[in-house]
Amino acid sequence: MIKMKNIRILLKNIRDGLKNIVRNFSLSLASISCITVTLLIVAVSMIGSYNVENFTKVIRDDFTIVVYMNNDLDEDKESKIKDEIEKLSNIESIEYNSKKEIAENMKKESEIFNTIISSWSESENPLYDTYLVKVKDSEKISNAAKRIKKIDGVVMVKYGEGMIESLLSIFNIIEKILIITVLSLIIVTAFLIINTIKITIFSRQEEIEIKRLVGASNFSIKQPFVIEGLFIGLIGSIIPVISTIYGYSTLYEKTGGVLFSKFITLVKPFPFVFIVSFVLIVIGIVVGMIGSSRAVRKYLKI
Repeated sequence: MIKMKNIRILLKNIRDGLKNIVRNFSLSLASISCITVTLLIVAVSMIGSYNVENFTKVIRDDFTIVVYMNNDLDEDKESKIKDEIEKLSNIESIEYNSKKEIAENMKKESEIFNTIISSWSESENPLYDTYLVKVKDSEKISNAAKRIKKIDGVVMVKYGEGMIESLLSIFNIIEKILIITVLSLIIVTAFLIINTIKITIFSRQEEIEIKRLVGASNFSIKQPFVIEGLFIGLIGSIIPVISTIYGYSTLYEKTGGVLFSKFITLVKPFPFVFIVSFVLIVIGIVVGMIGSSRAVRKYLKI
């Protein structure tokens, strides 16, 4: 019986919350508009943050150490070098490229290379046999390169030193800035929504005072407002969710998932847009409920 009574009260409060939105439409619209605008900004920031992280990962995964081996080495010695590299920590994969294969690939790149390289005999080929080494943690690529360089038979090691460290530093800064931006926007969103809802509830102080005079408990007074905040947050998130799903999907389709170069690849729309949309809905609902609850408790001294 108690459960049924609680359910009836909850349903009544849900009905009252919806009625209050309609009855105080102009003020509710202000709250909904505030949520919509701020959640749109949050959505753009989240999408930007995820995509920066994505193409940062793509570039990091492409970092490769090129190990040049002495031309006097036989196959056994080259194989031993490979074994020594594999024993090192942070090594993900090793790919062998003979100097003959490198020359053939270079010939395909341009007519000039083709003419020059075609004139070489096998013994005249000045290129080096190489190992292409990928590491697990790109931030420790310089340590791996230094250790590989010390292996007997290795002539030279190249991995874009200097440039890679700079890129990693820039990417880390960008990621931190975007994370801080998203968190700041969520806080600003909460602040704006809470203050907008405070104005909405303050205008209905007389209504709340009447409820208190007839003996209504604090909980029974607050609950309709909290539910009202829930619906305001939910309604306010509709446009940001639609914009996220259709806007991002259209952008991905128009660009083919690539911006400017193959390294700047966008995250695939699905299920990415659904995850972002879910987060937006949760932010809208939670902030709407908290805003209503705080406004009633603090400003009306319930």
